[in-house]
Amino acid sequence: MLANADEMRALVNLFHGGTKLTYSKGEFIIRPGGSPPGVFYIEEGLAKAYDITKYGEENLLIIRKSGELMGLTWAITGQDRHIIYTALAPTTVWLVSRDTFVKFMRSNPASALPVVDMITDMYRLHSERIMTLEYRTVRERLTSFLLTTARRFGEPTAAGLCIVVPLRHQDIASSISATRETTSRALAEMERKGYIQTEQSCITILDERMLHDSL
Repeated sequence: MLANADEMRALVNLFHGGTKLTYSKGEFIIRPGGSPPGVFYIEEGLAKAYDITKYGEENLLIIRKSGELMGLTWAITGQDRHIIYTALAPTTVWLVSRDTFVKFMRSNPASALPVVDMITDMYRLHSERIMTLEYRTVRERLTSFLLTTARRFGEPTAAGLCIVVPLRHQDIASSISATRETTSRALAEMERKGYIQTEQSCITILDERMLHDSL
């Protein structure tokens, strides 16, 4: 990482001078067809970024967590991709205008380093998704998705590595370019083999090495 604690603190302080907003689980942060009102800093919670396919289905793009920004690509490029953002949990964000954000970056070059770190991480995540889609079978794509998501959101428990994100089967299916039915069957097969354990919307990887070796 390029940024140090002081540089990250300066960036956070910029947002703390903006508007504080809170969202309940399931509430839109950016509605369908809407444009970002500015740049968001997620102080707490989770936000799902997705679009709607021509078939009317949700296509999961990425999940943002605390300490990350939303609207960053639009703020830098000016291109609005009309991405929808929904809170996956009770979420608190801070909002500043695009002009405020850009002026701060220009006048505080060192404080742009946290943004460079975030952009690099975004590139890595999207590259990993492309690599996941290169696998031929749904089982392989699902395995890759679970391992990647666990590295980002996994929390160690007595049972294994718990992915602490409420993912629907449809979310997973859209991310790996599969149907919900096929994804559900693949998850059930992994559970029968003892690779994972599911409880409501929580997936726990029981043995990360064993799951990786199954690729």
